[in-house]
Amino acid sequence: PGVTRPVSHAPLPPLRSPLVVYRYHAAAVTHATPRALLLRHRTAALEAAVLSAHPSWARFTIWGAGRDGRDFFKAMSEDGKRRVAAFCDVDPKKIGSKYIYEAHRVPIVHFREAQPPFVLCVALGRTGGAFEANVTSLGLREGLDYYHFC
Repeated sequence: PGVTRPVSHAPLPPLRSPLVVYRYHAAAVTHATPRALLLRHRTAALEAAVLSAHPSWARFTIWGAGRDGRDFFKAMSEDGKRRVAAFCDVDPKKIGSKYIYEAHRVPIVHFREAQPPFVLCVALGRTGGAFEANVTSLGLREGLDYYHFC
């Protein structure tokens, strides 16, 4: 009683079946739902389930200083924004600079210099396997060291 014990955060097991099956039709409501609204809801869900629930996520890195990473940052709560230690990327034009948004100034570092945990904001399958190889090279564990957001 009154004793707080650390919680072990094991990686989530792979899914055996899809969580959601999407069926396209011309009258689908998703065509009328703004991308920014979906982003805000997804970001809030990640903040509640991961950032607020796990002490090891008190500071974290956003992997991807492009549009998706910046949009994720902008959609976060103020508390979430303060927790971002850095963005990481592979683009030499971005590395060494800062992402500036309102009062926030977040450094952009090479992914090899970044510290986990990570929120990955890079789409899979768009880099010819380079992004996936970079993540694998760090020996990260999904659900523990990183969550893939995009």
